[in-house]
Amino acid sequence: MELLFLFLFLFLFITIMIILYLRLVFSGKDQLPLGRTGFPIVGETLEFMSMGRKGTPERFFKERMAMYSHKVFKTSLLAEKTVVFCGASGNKFLFSNENKLVTSWWPRSVEKIFPSSTYTSTSEESLKMRNLLPRFLKPDALQKYVATMDVVTRSHLDTHWNGHKKVIVFPLAKKYTFTLACRLFLSVDNPTEIARFSDPFHLLVAGILSVPINFPGTKFNKAINATKTIRKEMIRIIRQRTVDIAAGIAIPGHDFLTHMLITTDENGQFMKEMDIADKIIAMLIGGHDTTSATITFILKYLAELPRVYDKVLQEVEELAMEKKGGDLLNWEDLKKMKYCWNVVNEVLRMAPPVQGTFREALTDFTYAGFSIPKGWKLYWNANTTHKNPKYFSEPEKFEPSRFEGKGPIPFTYVPFGGGPRMCPGKEYARLAILVFMYNIVRRFKWEKVILDEKIVVDPMPMMANGLPILLYPHYRMNE
Repeated sequence: MELLFLFLFLFLFITIMIILYLRLVFSGKDQLPLGRTGFPIVGETLEFMSMGRKGTPERFFKERMAMYSHKVFKTSLLAEKTVVFCGASGNKFLFSNENKLVTSWWPRSVEKIFPSSTYTSTSEESLKMRNLLPRFLKPDALQKYVATMDVVTRSHLDTHWNGHKKVIVFPLAKKYTFTLACRLFLSVDNPTEIARFSDPFHLLVAGILSVPINFPGTKFNKAINATKTIRKEMIRIIRQRTVDIAAGIAIPGHDFLTHMLITTDENGQFMKEMDIADKIIAMLIGGHDTTSATITFILKYLAELPRVYDKVLQEVEELAMEKKGGDLLNWEDLKKMKYCWNVVNEVLRMAPPVQGTFREALTDFTYAGFSIPKGWKLYWNANTTHKNPKYFSEPEKFEPSRFEGKGPIPFTYVPFGGGPRMCPGKEYARLAILVFMYNIVRRFKWEKVILDEKIVVDPMPMMANGLPILLYPHYRMNE
């Protein structure tokens, strides 16, 4: 009798489980992705940010992918109902459906800091920017700037690195990338002029993706005030450049600012000063903080991995031997730095400066059997592939050889995004980083001061103490 009851119990239990499973599978087409939206308004934003500050941003995604789905799950970030697309298939879907099913979206904090963009949508402003950039940032246009990059890099190292036993990398890397961006985008190379808005610029970058609470003392409030200061300085530069163009002093196309001042839209209208200022600021952000973060992590890994440093040094010394005395680097030189670029790619895999970006659903659609409502925000994050052993074996191991030959599977390596919205500054970043690597490795070897320095993500990865290092110069008889 007991066996009969046990059999009936097991039969009913298994039947119920099968029914529930089938209901879950076949009802997926009409339901939202699984997940939780957390507390009202705040959602899961605090947990998302907390895991980043602990140096483990991938945990937020790994835990939910394991709990709900390895393809897609719902959450709430930055006070928005959000669906997170995971893995290579999620990246491919979003990148392939740009301006079809999805469009770019920026948090409200960005619109508050850049109020001129509120006259049009952020997606329209993004499209305008992307139409302006290609002629200035395409590879053949950038070739002529390699020598200038080399000059700026040598000067920076002479001033801020040579003669110092100990330096803190991240603030110096920011100084370098900001100086370089000012030189190439604005033709501004006066240290006093650059310093006038470098400090407020750092406050802007720190607050642009912070919690949008506009109270005195908050990062967001500081970013708004900093933007006002930077705009005033930018307007001054724009007006002076306008005078120089009229006088024939400034050469059309010489830099990005001049290019914007002489370019009209589809209606033959020139851009307004405030719009130009905001777009230049956006360019400085894109060409500055992400690149400086990458440079910092390059020095971190080269300090930790002598075998990698030695191979980088060998490659740049072989390149240096082909050049005469004080010859500056050129485009062809950088094309030969193949191992160095593999190292950069592995750094970008391990610590992508842009962790991910948002999209917005233009219409209702289905993905992976789930309904995605129009207006919901969509998010992809590089860590769902970069740190996934399905795509990269031993993902926590630093191995530049991953990028030899054909490299990673498509849509798994996405530090620059993908599709129509692939970062237009990718080639600029490549040149700036390789020029810096060539010069820094030829001059110094270094070691970390804090061996177990923590990594934090807020909103991009950075070393908790800025990566202090001890410098050991290479002494060469012929230099």
